[in-house]
Amino acid sequence: MSTPIYELALGADFARLQPELQEYFSLTPGSGHYGVGEGVFEVVGCRQAWLRPLLRLAAGEESFFPEYGEGIRFRIENHAHLDPFGRSSLTARREIFFPDTTRLFHDTTSFDGSGSRHGLVDYVGRYRRLVTDLNLGVTAGGRLRGVSEASRLFLGPLRIPLPAALDAKAYAEQWWAPEEGTTGKHRIQVKVIQPQLGLVLVYAGHFDYRLEPYPGGLSAPGYLPDRAQPDRWEARS
Repeated sequence: MSTPIYELALGADFARLQPELQEYFSLTPGSGHYGVGEGVFEVVGCRQAWLRPLLRLAAGEESFFPEYGEGIRFRIENHAHLDPFGRSSLTARREIFFPDTTRLFHDTTSFDGSGSRHGLVDYVGRYRRLVTDLNLGVTAGGRLRGVSEASRLFLGPLRIPLPAALDAKAYAEQWWAPEEGTTGKHRIQVKVIQPQLGLVLVYAGHFDYRLEPYPGGLSAPGYLPDRAQPDRWEARS
């Protein structure tokens, strides 16, 4: 598939994104390259100290984590590929370098072209047990905005939709800041809010981004490095 999944989801609005964002979201399966971003989060983690013990229980999922910090280095890899079920996907692997530990946070965003959904779905964590629909939009200034909606859990054969009172929504915005540094920087900010608990997770920061070739010129559409592979895949959406 030669069309990036974010372009499939946004349609004509993709052309309204800042040119740097269009380039960032233009990876496709089989290109032979992956994206690498390195930068600093001004803030990252859970600000509410009373909530951190609960998040520690979920840290093994490699999606939520109990730490909080400011001025924290991070690295992200973006890999475009076909998942085992043939869906065009983008897997992101994030490393967050807290002073006492390194946390992994990764997900796979896939394009679902079925008539019932037709859009992006995001599978979160090392076991891909949590999945949400992504509702995307483009601001007047060309920034990308996204909101996660209609989450569900997959526990064995069970598919459990989360009611609105329990569901946590992620509000994300990404843009290019030409005024930062000598040549500009990418910026991102994300807030995860749960109705009963409030702000569960926040991260906001800036990074530089580049494309790297896969070793040996690998360009198979289904290729995904071992370090970015989840412990399991989920076919359901």
